[in-house]
Amino acid sequence: MNITVTKAPASRRAQANLDNPAFGEIFSDHMFLMNYRDGGWGAATLIPYGPLPMLPSMSALHYGQIVFEGLKAFRQKNGAVALFRPQKFYERFARSCRRLAIPAVSREQFIGAVKAVVREDAAWVPQKQGHSLYLRPFVFASESFLGVRASRAYTFMVIASPVGNYYKEGVKPVRLTTSLAYIRAAKGGLGDVKTPANYAASLLAAEEAREQGFAQVIWLDAIERRYLEEVGAMNIFCVIGGELITPPLEGTILPGVTRDSVLALAKAWGIAAVERRIAIDELYDARQKGTLREVFGSGTAAVISPVGEIRHGDTTLTVNGGAIGPLAQRLYDAITGIQYGEAADTFGWMEKVE
Repeated sequence: MNITVTKAPASRRAQANLDNPAFGEIFSDHMFLMNYRDGGWGAATLIPYGPLPMLPSMSALHYGQIVFEGLKAFRQKNGAVALFRPQKFYERFARSCRRLAIPAVSREQFIGAVKAVVREDAAWVPQKQGHSLYLRPFVFASESFLGVRASRAYTFMVIASPVGNYYKEGVKPVRLTTSLAYIRAAKGGLGDVKTPANYAASLLAAEEAREQGFAQVIWLDAIERRYLEEVGAMNIFCVIGGELITPPLEGTILPGVTRDSVLALAKAWGIAAVERRIAIDELYDARQKGTLREVFGSGTAAVISPVGEIRHGDTTLTVNGGAIGPLAQRLYDAITGIQYGEAADTFGWMEKVE
């Protein structure tokens, strides 16, 4: 892909506090931009990070035709920079675009744009263990009109943000609560695609949970309000007896790339991993029987987030004595070991940026 590059007049990196950056609050020097008009994608450009000109009637602001992704670039042990599973992220991006009636960029354009930003802003890829360069490819309807229809113009962009640990306290068990007042997604909706509306539906419940001292919400299904679906913006796993269980992808759950990685590792390690519906009551029953070993979330931002406590209605369940479980720790170590080049990449998940 031919990319026209306009370099930033000066880097802002020296002025940025990169010792322990908050997640997604600092941005690198450049961004990728490409527009869709008249049935095709136009010139690819890399320009200085900054404001965008837009009209208040821009379609995306009114009808929400937006899709985004989130992946990371890592500074590996040998000094090289590599992306974690960019092909898998593109597949989800393309599927989300189809659901939102957005013409997706090609695989080559998506990965080429991501690599162009990383290559140009390689100095922003952190050296520190646990830190990475978070990449946000996104596409939005950019036609100016107020009619309810799919836009005829779109803008595809990539921006980058150096980040530290998603949770400031590191990989420590979090307290969660179920929500009986709200639902996140129903079959046929947007729960399994990466679009802002998917996340907007969860924000009020998450705010109320935090006000009560919980880190996030465990979402239950929209029909029976019994079955586990997601934990915050992450996929959820439970270890009951000798079995690793995660809810199936049935149209309401985002197919996480880290989720897929966890299942692949479990299979390679000979761990019984199943995708099936699991009721919140089953966790309480397993706790009573002494077979509930672990609960944890998985996602790009936090990798693995162990759960130490769950509140459901008037009852509270403590998991593994409130400590991180051995499988959650093993998975975190294995995935981050591959990402930072400290462990063999036997799955071929890392893609170097050269």
